[in-house]
Amino acid sequence: MTTSSTPSATLKDEADPPASAQSGPSRPGITLAIIAVCQLMIILDATIVNVALPDIQKDLDFTGSDLSWVLNAYALTFGGLLLLGGRFGDILGRRRVFIAGVLLFTGASLLGGITPNGGLLLLARALQGVGAALAAPGTLALIATNFPEGKARTKAMGVYGGVTGSGAALGLILGGVLTDVASWRWVFFVNIPFGILIAVLTPRFVRESERHPGRFDLLGALTSTAGMALLVYGFINAGSKSWGDGTTVVCFIAAVILLGAFLVVETRAAQPILPLRLFRDRDRTILLGGMLFLSGNLAGMFFFLTQFVQEVMKFSAIKAGFGFVPVAFALIAAAGVVMKTLPKVGAKPFMLAGAVLVTAGMVWLAQLDAGSGYLTGLFGPMVLIGVGAGFFIVPLNIIAVAGVAQEDAGAASSLLNVVTQVGSALGLAILVTVFSSTVKDETAHPPTDLAPADFPSHLLSVGSAAAFWVGAGLALVSVVAGLVARSREVPDDPSAVLTAVH
Repeated sequence: MTTSSTPSATLKDEADPPASAQSGPSRPGITLAIIAVCQLMIILDATIVNVALPDIQKDLDFTGSDLSWVLNAYALTFGGLLLLGGRFGDILGRRRVFIAGVLLFTGASLLGGITPNGGLLLLARALQGVGAALAAPGTLALIATNFPEGKARTKAMGVYGGVTGSGAALGLILGGVLTDVASWRWVFFVNIPFGILIAVLTPRFVRESERHPGRFDLLGALTSTAGMALLVYGFINAGSKSWGDGTTVVCFIAAVILLGAFLVVETRAAQPILPLRLFRDRDRTILLGGMLFLSGNLAGMFFFLTQFVQEVMKFSAIKAGFGFVPVAFALIAAAGVVMKTLPKVGAKPFMLAGAVLVTAGMVWLAQLDAGSGYLTGLFGPMVLIGVGAGFFIVPLNIIAVAGVAQEDAGAASSLLNVVTQVGSALGLAILVTVFSSTVKDETAHPPTDLAPADFPSHLLSVGSAAAFWVGAGLALVSVVAGLVARSREVPDDPSAVLTAVH
């Protein structure tokens, strides 16, 4: 689930927008609609597939562990190439790269909808992530380019924020409706008409941004993305086979080598996609680490519960989609509370409370069994996790850019999104590994008093509970991060900081 805003324009773009932006676009409503719909597509695709996972698994013969790649293929390429996508926009023009990203995303959606097998579906999801990485940095950046500072930009930012906040919930509902009424393939087909419309209308109604000369850090992007993909694959393979399996060992060794090479590349690159000096701030680094583990829990919760409510509780896809709305609404409500009271309360109390609530929610979910009901077993922990995520993420959006030099503002604001996407993929891989190992052990030693017809539900329940226990342990890392991080000053108007940075 995407919980933070997408990468954005730098401080320079906000402070000195092009002269053409001073009067605003000729058709501001259409301009804003184009940008908002693109943002909605990107947010939707982080969640719209979740409810369709059981149907995808049956139609394309995915194993339980391989199914997680339907989510991870998107998250890894999106998060891994996000910073590079922003650099492409700076150098080549944000509108041009925005359109290229939308077209790639749309083509990949078509491939995902017509695919006859799992391999092509995973390729389509990876290409969707690449398209999103190219298009996403242009959404807020083009608002800065096209809307003059003041009421026009504030209104545009408000619409953008509303789309971002509601997109996750809408994705779950829409995914359930499309899967139930048509088929899972429509969670991909739905992007096509909107993508084509955006690509056609953007050149006419959206102004291009000023280009900034620079270099592409392709080697940094490739080593980081490939390294994380191999690390995730190593975890998943360990769960389905063993930790001593040759493929598992090779993946982990290669991942370490590639990620080490990425660090070397970034220290030597003239214009690195990730300036390592951003990690000199102790508290920012600690709290981003907390977010890494927190986002993994959110991804794991949606992955396992979408299967649990449909396979064990026998929810229809539509009912499953609406069943997850409390999480999104709780997160949005918590974010509103934080924005109003953050200057008085400070960031640390909110972030610490948020991490504790997520941990408590995961412990509660770990009590699930095949007889659990929605109101007694799922509703409460989902609300806790939603509130906790809102309490943690909103202050982190501000801390991520606090005290950052102007030239690093874009990278700093994008870094949180990279951490969120990569953390989702890595955390889900760890939880899927635990799930697979638990199911394997349970299958080898099945309960003697269980009817054969009830055994699949039993396996899903036991495996999910084990994954949630580990998730609670991972969430404790976020609690520690909240404890050891020092208090940070927060401006009287946090929204002004976010607007200025984006």
